[in-house]
Amino acid sequence: MHIQDIYKQTHTTFSFEFFPPRDATAAGELFENIRELEQLRPTFVSVTYGAGGSTRELTRNLVVRIREETTLDPVPHLTCVCQSERDIARILERYAEHGISNILALRGDPPQGVSNYDPDADTFRYASELVSFIRRFNESGAHPDRRGFGIGVAGFPEGHHQTPNRLLEIEYLKAKVDQGADFIITQLFFDNRDFYDFRDRCRLAGIKIPIIAGVMPITSMAGMKRMAELALGARYPAPLLRALARTDGRAENVRRVGVHWATEQCRDLLDHDVAGIHLYTLNKSTATREIYRTLGVQDSRALQQ
Repeated sequence: MHIQDIYKQTHTTFSFEFFPPRDATAAGELFENIRELEQLRPTFVSVTYGAGGSTRELTRNLVVRIREETTLDPVPHLTCVCQSERDIARILERYAEHGISNILALRGDPPQGVSNYDPDADTFRYASELVSFIRRFNESGAHPDRRGFGIGVAGFPEGHHQTPNRLLEIEYLKAKVDQGADFIITQLFFDNRDFYDFRDRCRLAGIKIPIIAGVMPITSMAGMKRMAELALGARYPAPLLRALARTDGRAENVRRVGVHWATEQCRDLLDHDVAGIHLYTLNKSTATREIYRTLGVQDSRALQQ
């Protein structure tokens, strides 16, 4: 369903994020978890792209499989890195043929372990340029929906490591919106005050599209450290660190603290009229189902107004 239609029907969305599996065993495990989460009837699910588009074919295959074999509405990530205009056009054509309604347009991370990567060789250097290209694709009439794809973009409540100037950061986000973005999904954060400040600054800049909050439950200390690396500066509030320190590193206690913290984040976000909550699942279903149960949301349609 096009994002514009989604927000005509519901005040708050719930969505999940997956990353494509790298082998058949992982694919089977992932689809078992997807089937379990399907029962929660999220508004949509997103599928990530590896650095430099390294999982582009896996991403496309997973998106199409979700579309054809489940009742879920997949939103694929699409990045600029290491892709030509023709590459991107072909991906959009395939998604349009399979009835994909929305795309998350990202600049993307540079490929890992590639010393000679030249960003100037990419057709699009910035996500705003990719958004503009998708909008032109929409205008071509190649999508069965006359509006084409709904276009999502990324937001960074804690700031982006490559844009330390927070004024410029909002200007760059506004450029993506002006080029045709329909909604924003934020990078993960652990202090809701960062999200509320980001949302207020967006409104002051004239950004009025829905801003969906990205939340990731901590399920292990090792995972927490990986998050800090991948998010490039994720800020862990002192109360969260104190709670984790009380666990003495015991795996189940760490997981309980992480799920509780994420649940409280979601409760507070809902109390503050958030447009949506996007749960980074790490391809697991248990933590997400626990958060849903505690919030009392067994079906995301229960949030419709």
